[in-house]
Amino acid sequence: KLSALVPQCLRAFTLAETLIVIGIIGVVAALTLPNLNHATGNKETITRVKKAHSALTEAFDRAQAIYGDIDTWFVKCNSEDYYCSEKITGKRVTEFMKISKDCGLEVDQGCFTSGFYKNLNSQGNTNIDGYGGIYKAVTADGMSLGIIGTSIIDVYVDVDGPNKGPFSMGKDLFKFSITTSDKLLRGDCYLPAYNTFSSILSSLYPYGSCASRWILEYDNMDYLHFVDNAGTCDNGNTVTESHPSCN
Repeated sequence: KLSALVPQCLRAFTLAETLIVIGIIGVVAALTLPNLNHATGNKETITRVKKAHSALTEAFDRAQAIYGDIDTWFVKCNSEDYYCSEKITGKRVTEFMKISKDCGLEVDQGCFTSGFYKNLNSQGNTNIDGYGGIYKAVTADGMSLGIIGTSIIDVYVDVDGPNKGPFSMGKDLFKFSITTSDKLLRGDCYLPAYNTFSSILSSLYPYGSCASRWILEYDNMDYLHFVDNAGTCDNGNTVTESHPSCN
């Protein structure tokens, strides 16, 4: 046969064989790339949540070193200055952060995404940009900050800044809290009402609350794979306090 006379090194795939191989590669890529992109995106979000927590912790600590313990900050506030505590906290904390834009208590100035942020169940219930009781700013690295509260001070952080991302609690919006009693900035859901693993799961699904605490403690975003508030994952596994991962 003619093929027997052709040296092995000179033989090649036919066009049909080449097209089949390309098709197989395309199918494999279509199946794996979305998961790879999702995992990479989660790692970036986790990094930014940790960075925000570190920067805010340092800012609160430095502010207290200069202005005294946080439980003394609001002694001169009165009922006539309704958002006095937010104004004081916002100014003192952002003083020790690199800020690119300071919106203060003004509304709809572009420090946060306009409109409502969604929960993980896709229902919108959090409007930060349009609320005058939250002190708002944008950091130099593009994160949105929103500060509200007195005895319990909540700090909302949109890790990818205004008008970017999925606009959802637990995906790009996260909350940290500090109390005037213990003066420590923590991930959300550290109060006694959330002192059990099951209560944290109930808030994560379907609302997305407790996400910052989950990330800081467990270094993953596997709650995005929950299908119920018992921590059952979409791959059939169930998270536990000793094994808080879907894998």
